[in-house]
Amino acid sequence: MYCIRADIPNSLCEIDDELKAIYHSKDTVCIWVFKTRDDRNKFVDETAGMLKVERENHYQKYFM
Repeated sequence: MYCIRADIPNSLCEIDDELKAIYHSKDTVCIWVFKTRDDRNKFVDETAGMLKVERENHYQKYFM
């Protein structure tokens, strides 16, 4: 297990974990927040193998 210390806002910690998808690259950690668990699962399935910028575009197009 790897742990990276970060100052996570309390508002983000209070969101149900089943509504968050977490991705990382060598220099970034992204936490995507969804309205429903089904939306989160759909996003994870649809963005498998995508680069960060592709995931960002997909999120903005379909989940915002």
